[in-house]
Amino acid sequence: MTDEERAAVDEGHMRTALQAAARALPSPNPPVGAVVTDADGAVIASGFHERAGEPHAEQVALTAAGASAKGGTLYVTLEPCNHVGRTPPCVDQILKSGVRRVVIGCLDPNPNVEGGGAERLRAAGLKVDVGVLGDATTAFLEPWSTFITTGLPHVSIKLALSLDGRIATRTGASRWVTGPEARAKVQELRAQSDAVAVGIGTAIADDPRLTVRDPDFAGRHPRRVIFDSSLRLPADCRLVQTTDAAPVVVITTPEASEDRAAELAALGCEIARVSATAEGRVDMESALRYLAQSGVVSLLIEGGAELAGSALASRLVHRLHAFVAPVLLGPRGRPGAVDWAGPDTPDQAPRIVRPTWELVGDDAYVHGAVQFPGKE
Repeated sequence: MTDEERAAVDEGHMRTALQAAARALPSPNPPVGAVVTDADGAVIASGFHERAGEPHAEQVALTAAGASAKGGTLYVTLEPCNHVGRTPPCVDQILKSGVRRVVIGCLDPNPNVEGGGAERLRAAGLKVDVGVLGDATTAFLEPWSTFITTGLPHVSIKLALSLDGRIATRTGASRWVTGPEARAKVQELRAQSDAVAVGIGTAIADDPRLTVRDPDFAGRHPRRVIFDSSLRLPADCRLVQTTDAAPVVVITTPEASEDRAAELAALGCEIARVSATAEGRVDMESALRYLAQSGVVSLLIEGGAELAGSALASRLVHRLHAFVAPVLLGPRGRPGAVDWAGPDTPDQAPRIVRPTWELVGDDAYVHGAVQFPGKE
């Protein structure tokens, strides 16, 4: 087999491992997939890290492969762990399995373990290749890399707006600006997130559930987070009345009413008090740090305009998903898609770098990583 043929085979197996990783829900651990081939190069097993505390992807795949793994190759999207956590080190089982080669998508960005797994495998005499589909595996792990290196969640903002930048009519009506296909895509984004967040204005005006209702993503209910500096969340709203469906976290300030906090807590809500801004609002970075400490790796901000604006002003947003409907709601519509002071000039504005444009039903969908000028 030529080098080119070997590279193509390796990329194909790593792509399969990535597909397996997409099924993982192990937060706050990284989503990892693995594939095992036998000595002749035939795929004999695959696996993924399903839940935190359960066996890692390498362990699942190697256990399924059994003795057939001897002399074969392990493909894994992330460098195998070499430390004891809730499960034994994956490197131990790899060495016991008898595989002769390990192909890794990307090294572990965790500053406490970087390089340890690959180095130990090489020291034991295994052939180790790193960087196969490296860009794809690194991009897939971006949320977890952000979480493990910064102590903050990976934050995405979803916007649904009209051609003239509005999210509601002059009467405040906002259902529905975008079409059913766009709303189905939002269900997918929710299912891929550990938590979804709205501001108290949206929680009161729209009375959302923020659950995942698409049967294709059954059971993937993220935590529901409400930014509510004064604890105005109604006790009879659908969020509070469905705490048994998925956790509800109300983020508030130290000055908020103790009685209201006790009332909401008695109804099943988690009350989180974090620092307040000079204006008395929830401090964004303090809120994000609290969520990360409770295991939220990825956060999707769904509304409203003030919360999106606060997140952008904090410069702690990583991705943007904007659905633009082919309708005009009028220059006096309220509110705009984002409510914040904004930049002084266009060249100071945050923007999507290398945006992807798609047509979702009749709506335009643009998404990608957000870049803030002057920020590394």
